[in-house]
Amino acid sequence: MLFLGCGKSELQRNPYLADVRFQREINLSLPLYNELNFVGGSYLIENVGINGVLVFNLNGSSFLAWEATCPNHAPKTCSKLAVEGVLVNCSCEAFQYSLATGQLLNPSENLSPPQGLLFYQVQNYNGILRVSN
Repeated sequence: MLFLGCGKSELQRNPYLADVRFQREINLSLPLYNELNFVGGSYLIENVGINGVLVFNLNGSSFLAWEATCPNHAPKTCSKLAVEGVLVNCSCEAFQYSLATGQLLNPSENLSPPQGLLFYQVQNYNGILRVSN
């Protein structure tokens, strides 16, 4: 008999961003989070993660959460991401990322490999979002 093993490749963690544990709940019925009730809406949760967590309404029922720190260099004062519609920008190198995919949209040639936004888990419990790492 021949046994074929399925090896698990080790998950590659972003080398620049620390693993920060947290859990936060968001009640979508509160006025503070009104932007998240619309497709393409986003909200920055301060004081969690490294520079905060960006929550994004993907399609009305699915939500994504991303670290609000540029993932392509060690954190600096300029690496907090700024939201512009459905995109976020890093002012250090003018990197731009999609909130819908987390993908870096304008990588430079010297990034090897370019890092996408750091993803956090989101669970929706009847209008209460639980965001965690």
